[in-house]
Amino acid sequence: MVSLERLRADHAAALLAFERENREFFARSVPDRGDAYFAEFASRHEALLDEQATGGIHFHVVLDEHGALIGRANLVDVRDGAGEVGYRVGEHAAGRGVATAAVAELCWLAAGSYGLSTLTALTDLDNPASAAVLRKNGFAAVEEILIAGKPVVRHLRHLRPRCR
Repeated sequence: MVSLERLRADHAAALLAFERENREFFARSVPDRGDAYFAEFASRHEALLDEQATGGIHFHVVLDEHGALIGRANLVDVRDGAGEVGYRVGEHAAGRGVATAAVAELCWLAAGSYGLSTLTALTDLDNPASAAVLRKNGFAAVEEILIAGKPVVRHLRHLRPRCR
């Protein structure tokens, strides 16, 4: 069982440790964040919290049943009832359904807490596991596009309003 918590200031140390521990693992499938990300982590974390307060982004940490940080699930570019989904799960949690569960919870929050009606997500062509996570959560591949010269697939999901 996993849970999502909205990113807070007190997540900084655990999040930095998570990113450091999984840096090589993540670099196998997505571009590395670079040394500056880690060197400037504290100020970047504060800036993200400030931006989150505006409602244009919604960052979450993914926690396991013991409260350990095992991933991230985010909504960015939030506007006009839509947002883009992004997520990453640490190496020791990969392949156990964590990403699928985290994206499911993120979709639930997007529809209810954030009032969104449409979500998009991008996957690299060489990352079928990420595409599978999206399919399991009701996303459909809609087009192949180029980002920085690299082909990626854009996925789309329409959300139903959540009853309260």
